Amino acid sequence: MHQYSQGKNITQGHKGIPQGQFEEEQGRSGFFGPVSHLIKPHPSTRWNSIEGNLKPHLYDLVEMKKPSYQWMRMFHNSDVGLYMTFIPAKTAGETLKAFRNADGDTLYFTHKGEGTVLTEYGLLHYNPGQYILMPKCCTHTFAAKSDTELLVIESKTSSYREPDRGMVGKNAFYDPAAFGKPNLDELHHFKKAEGIDVTEVHAKRQYQMTRFGYDSCIYDTTSWKGDFFPVTLHIKDMMPMLSARVHLPPSAHTTFVASGFVVCTFLPRPLESDPDALKVPFYHQNIDYDEVLFYHDGNFFSRDNLHAGMLSMHPAGFPHGPHPKAVKNAGTKTHTDEVAVMIDTRQNLEIDSSLENVELKDYWKSWMSK
Repeated sequence: MHQYSQGKNITQGHKGIPQGQFEEEQGRSGFFGPVSHLIKPHPSTRWNSIEGNLKPHLYDLVEMKKPSYQWMRMFHNSDVGLYMTFIPAKTAGETLKAFRNADGDTLYFTHKGEGTVLTEYGLLHYNPGQYILMPKCCTHTFAAKSDTELLVIESKTSSYREPDRGMVGKNAFYDPAAFGKPNLDELHHFKKAEGIDVTEVHAKRQYQMTRFGYDSCIYDTTSWKGDFFPVTLHIKDMMPMLSARVHLPPSAHTTFVASGFVVCTFLPRPLESDPDALKVPFYHQNIDYDEVLFYHDGNFFSRDNLHAGMLSMHPAGFPHGPHPKAVKNAGTKTHTDEVAVMIDTRQNLEIDSSLENVELKDYWKSWMSK
């Protein structure tokens, strides 16, 4: 369909919004498809009541129970499962076990803690802000140096891949050379130094666990070659896409792509400097995607009364955008200092019962002017 417009105050998207008015973006396919920008005298979030299931959700995961080594499922659909898992610091003489996910690729994001991951390909290291990408059926063991909390994003129907970078080139957002590779020599040195002998593997298949027992350590690889292996990627090695003249859509921050969903990373960056540029995330309806946002660190510019370790979910068809306080303070801000992970899913997400006791039920009221 060709572009069409009506009214007097139609400008480029996210620029030149008339004083005292507000823009709302309505778009298909994560704003890659047909999209329109509507200028209105009031925000699209000006409701005074919501009755029904199409509500936003906010959860304080700090209050979630933390059973060791278990995957606490939060959301799921046919393409993706979202979990939190908690790994205590390794104690002297502790017998470690291995894990293998036969249901899909596993992407961990390190919220807290540091340590190492043993794999059949070598040793990996992690600390806060680190993604750890485990391909399907890649056996691994966490040896936590300190108590560790991980966001787990399971891709059930495809492998993870890098986003299409288009005209900005293959080194945009992050250079593929920044991926951390497993080190086989470090693995064997670490096993010897720490006295590690992993002889038990727990494999997940169709949400059931199978235990494999061995007489000797399973991490015994002497050499390997190929393009199938685990990697890490740290937020310090990411370079946010910037535009001084216009606010870029969330898709500019895409980190990983899988079938039916994407993973984006929002990082500290300078705000737009053009006088007529929108400096806060725009009001929008991402019509085809459920949006989950995990708040990792910093001051969350577009939201009020949030802290690290919270998680929000905005269902498809729910108009949302910055809270009133963020809009009011936009003129005084020169940069953001937030770190957050977003998962956008094409299929509707089911909410697991594990979140019932940590939900802030009045979150939908937070857009209402106080």
